Amino acid sequence: MKARRYRCHLAAAFLFIAGGFASVPAHAAPVTLNFWAAWDPTKSDGIDGMKQIALFEQSHPDIKVNVQVIAFDALHDKLITSVVGGDAPDISWGLVEWLGELNRMGALPDLSAQMSAAPEGKALYPNALAALTIDGKLRAVPNYIGLRALLVHTDMLKKAGIAAPPKTWAELLADAPKIKAATGKPAFGIAGTGVRTPQELVMFLAQNGVKIAVPTKDGKFRNDWADNPAEIKRAAEVFAFYQSLATTGAIDPAAAGWGYDEEDSEFAQGRYAMVVDGSWMSERVAQNPKEMADLDIVPPPYNTTPATFFEVNPFYIFKGPHEAAAWQLAQFMIGREYQGAVDRDRSPRMDVTGDGIWGKSFTVLTPIGVVFPPVPLGSITQSMEDSVGRVLLKHQKPDVVAAWLGHAVNKALRQSGQLGSP
Repeated sequence: MKARRYRCHLAAAFLFIAGGFASVPAHAAPVTLNFWAAWDPTKSDGIDGMKQIALFEQSHPDIKVNVQVIAFDALHDKLITSVVGGDAPDISWGLVEWLGELNRMGALPDLSAQMSAAPEGKALYPNALAALTIDGKLRAVPNYIGLRALLVHTDMLKKAGIAAPPKTWAELLADAPKIKAATGKPAFGIAGTGVRTPQELVMFLAQNGVKIAVPTKDGKFRNDWADNPAEIKRAAEVFAFYQSLATTGAIDPAAAGWGYDEEDSEFAQGRYAMVVDGSWMSERVAQNPKEMADLDIVPPPYNTTPATFFEVNPFYIFKGPHEAAAWQLAQFMIGREYQGAVDRDRSPRMDVTGDGIWGKSFTVLTPIGVVFPPVPLGSITQSMEDSVGRVLLKHQKPDVVAAWLGHAVNKALRQSGQLGSP
C-alpha cells in the first residue's frame, strides 16, 4: 500500500512539473465518482468527452470516473428519485430549469468559495455564473451554453426580394407573405410543444420587456402582471405576436404541434425560411448539405428589447462524501483544454469561441441572453407550454391567455413556497 501511494504521489508530481495539469492531494483511498452524462457516446462530444475523462483519470490517479449515459428525457426524473432516495450521483449533467427544484431539496452544495479560488472562474462568462447563483451562492458549474440566434435560408429571402433578415417582429410579419408568395413556404418556425416551447416564450417575453417572474423584497419571486397594467399589456402583445404568426401564415399550421426535433429537421430540410435556434444545428449540415448551404446567422428579431434565450446547461455536484473529488472533475471540465476539445462552439469560457459561424455568431449574443428565474419550474414551464397552445390551438384572446398564465405562475410559486409579497 505504501509503495502504491508513493507511485501515486510521484505521478502527480511529475504531471505538475510537466505543466499538464495541476496536482491534487492524493485521497486516503481510491474514489470512484458516479457521473451521469447526457451526451451521445457515438457523436463527437461524447467521444471527445470520454477521451478527456481518461486524461483526467491519468492526472488524478486516485479518482476513477464511472460514466453513465442517460438521455435528457429521463435524466430529470432519475435525478429527483435518486436525491429523494439518498442515492444521488456525485456529479451530473442537467438543465438550468432544474436548479431551483434541486436547490430547494437541499441537494446542492455552495460552490462559491471553490469557484472564487479557481483560475477557471475568471474565464467564465459572468452571466453564465449568475444564472447558476441563488441568493449569492453558486449552486452549479457551467457545462455548456446554448445561445439562440436567427438562422436564415438566404436563398428564400432573395427570391422574395428581401435584402436582409428581419430585425424586428414587425419586419418578420411583413416579410412573411412575400416569402410565401415567392417560395410557397412559411417564413418562420416555432416549437409549439415540448421543452423548447417555454424557452422560446421566455425569449419572446424578454424581447418585449417582460419577465415570467421577478424577485421580491422577501427574497422570493412572483409574476407581477396582474399588479401592473403595463406589464400585462406587454405580455398580451407577446401572445398577439404568436397569434399573428399563425394568422398571417408566417408559420406552418403544423408548428403548433412541433417539438424541437420537428422544428430543427423542417428547417434543415429547407421547408421554411427562418428559425431562432442553437449551434447544435451544425450537425444538420452534413445531413442536409444542399439545403443548409445558403445559411446565414444573425441576432433574433425583437420588439422593444434585444434578447435571446441563454441556455446554461450545468454540471450539478451533489452533497455527499465525494464533493471534493467531484469539484476536481468539474474544475477539469470547465478548463480550457476540455472545453476546447468537447464544447468549443458552445463553451461558457470567454477564451474558447469556436470557429466559423457556429461559434462566434452565437457567443457574441451572450450579453443579451436571458434565463428562467431560479425557482422550481416544473408546473410553470408546463403552464407556459399550455399558454402557447391556448392562443394557437384554442384561439383564446391574447389578454385572456396572459392573465391566465400570470395566475398559473403565482399558483405554482405558492405551492412551492416561493411566492413573494407584492
